[in-house]
Amino acid sequence: MSKVFAGMAAVATVAALGAMAGYAFWPRPTDAFAQCRAGQSAADIGGPFTLVDKDGKTVTDTDVITAPTLVYFGYTFCPDVCPLDMSLNAEAADILEEEGQLVNLVFISVDPGRDTPKVVGDFASNIHPRAIGLTGSDEQVAAAAKAYRAYFKKQDGDPEFYLVDHSAFTYLVLPGLGFMDFFKHDTPAEQRAQGVRCFLEAAAQSN
Repeated sequence: MSKVFAGMAAVATVAALGAMAGYAFWPRPTDAFAQCRAGQSAADIGGPFTLVDKDGKTVTDTDVITAPTLVYFGYTFCPDVCPLDMSLNAEAADILEEEGQLVNLVFISVDPGRDTPKVVGDFASNIHPRAIGLTGSDEQVAAAAKAYRAYFKKQDGDPEFYLVDHSAFTYLVLPGLGFMDFFKHDTPAEQRAQGVRCFLEAAAQSN
């Protein structure tokens, strides 16, 4: 009997080793954009949102993300960080446009109390002709920020000239593919353009 069991064990061992060897060569899902990622990507960043544009019209993410888009959360009263990052995004968009690739910019206000549709719309258009400014109710803005894991908190103080603490990331979103990666505050415009370029080339090759 012991010889029988020993034989069965040997067969089981061989089968297990064969299965492990097969698994080692089993085709696995690959990330076509792995070589492009600079930030820490996460599948659950980004998603649907409903906000208000410069004309007071309710729009969704699919209405505004119709091309490769750089999305930024900030506010128009922001003293330095927001104008700098949006200017860098605009410069990156211009670099890519010279190469024949149109990239849109979306600025989502985290200060709906002061940033009316007109105010945020004027702010965005002054940054770049393809920049879209969005605002909304407190609930709409909070939901959009939560989808992108964007932090913001209104500071206590002067009710008119208060500041808003917020994260300062620019999110790259591609239509039909969603969130790709983010660029940190102060990332040079050429580096942003290079990042977008890499994702667009990888997307074209994967089709």
